Amino acid sequence: MAVGLALFAVMVGAGLGSSANPTPELVPQETVSEDEPAALTLVVYVSGWVATPGVVEVVEGSIVADAVAAAGGALDGAALEALNLASPVLDGDHIQIPGPGEASAGAGVDQGDGLISVNRADASTLEGLPGVGPVLAERIVAHREANGPYQEVEDLLDVSGIGEAKLGSIRDLIVVP
Repeated sequence: MAVGLALFAVMVGAGLGSSANPTPELVPQETVSEDEPAALTLVVYVSGWVATPGVVEVVEGSIVADAVAAAGGALDGAALEALNLASPVLDGDHIQIPGPGEASAGAGVDQGDGLISVNRADASTLEGLPGVGPVLAERIVAHREANGPYQEVEDLLDVSGIGEAKLGSIRDLIVVP
């Protein structure tokens, strides 16, 4: 029996030390771990000049263009130039696709009674707020991009240059949806 074990050890050792014909298995395997979170689904209402207006579902991280595509795409003549098609979509958004001659300041992502959405507005739009110049507007956008969407108006207090007085002067002009 000792001879059998010794012979086995020699054979295993020879097999491990041999590299003349390596045969690594390099077959890529796509596996989905049960620990990986599933993509969050956002529900968005798309209306106006699209093939199938209504409620659509898109994955988290989608942009307005994705929601328009999920609604069957824009119809010929839709005034897409009135929209920021690269704007991120949030759960519960209403995206209005204007038709010919309908392009106006109110077109696009519904911002609630003409208020400026601090989660949607670009820096130039934010400059329209009282006391918000180019530098502060860029800080608001940069903070949003670094930390995600504002959850409540008071989150703006985390932006350098916005204190209670500044927030008080713009509070009634902004929304966070």
